Amino acid sequence: MSLDAATIRRIARLARLGIEETDIARLQGELGHIIGWIEQLSELDVDGLEPISGVGQAALRMRADAVTDGDKVEAVLSNAPSRAGSFYSVPKVVE
Repeated sequence: MSLDAATIRRIARLARLGIEETDIARLQGELGHIIGWIEQLSELDVDGLEPISGVGQAALRMRADAVTDGDKVEAVLSNAPSRAGSFYSVPKVVE
């Protein structure tokens, strides 16, 4: 599908895009290709497919609730500026 210059200007105005007159010819080709890809979707055979109105119908996959990163106290605290035992030590901020 080919788009004329007036249609390109209208699309740019609706999208609040500032385009130069020199870019109109390039945009005609690019938008024409995009619309061509969209028109290809009408060629798909979708008979017998259930419509999907959203992702709410999809069931979530559950995973095992297991600790996978525990017992790394020394690795976690290795970059602490100050520590007290196995805890971060921070200055008191309450007056």
